[in-house]
Amino acid sequence: MDALEAGALTAMDNSFRIVQFVSYVPYATLPDVSSIRLTETSYIVLGLLEQAEPATPYDLKQLAQVSTVNFWSVPHTQLYSECARLAQAGLLSEQREQSGRRRRIYRLSELGRERLESWRDEPTDELYEVRDVGTLKLFFGGDPVKLADAQLQAHTDRLAAYEEMLQDTSDGPRGWRVALEAGIGHEREFLRFWRKISGN
Repeated sequence: MDALEAGALTAMDNSFRIVQFVSYVPYATLPDVSSIRLTETSYIVLGLLEQAEPATPYDLKQLAQVSTVNFWSVPHTQLYSECARLAQAGLLSEQREQSGRRRRIYRLSELGRERLESWRDEPTDELYEVRDVGTLKLFFGGDPVKLADAQLQAHTDRLAAYEEMLQDTSDGPRGWRVALEAGIGHEREFLRFWRKISGN
């Protein structure tokens, strides 16, 4: 019997003890993806890449500015760092340009695609967070008419922008159109509310 493989038997006070040697596997060799925590920013990167791959972080920033920023704000620097983090975890594949600006170009890996599909197929009962300065000032006694004038203009402009975007994406992904319709509904309700506050 090989003592290093099967163990060694040692006699101690008329009893036997089995000593087994187990090979050590350092944690560093385990896949990073086993411990990575995915956030909403992670899924924004995965989802935007699905629509626009291959893409650089700058491409994703440009795309976010006309889409997800309307309902989920992410700092531009976070998009850049998240791409690198997801690539290290095996959720994105990364290619580096050989000349010029040597930009990093990303695509979804198969694992990244699976994680995105799993996340979006899972129902959620979470509600959106509201940070509305106009309503906050109203709550603390701000002049309703003055606030209403500014808010009506802002919401009128945003409604027009959403309606134009909806027209431009008539052939685009269904999810984009449905999200825009939700935004349009919110803006129409804000306009109804502020018109009532202004007395018009």
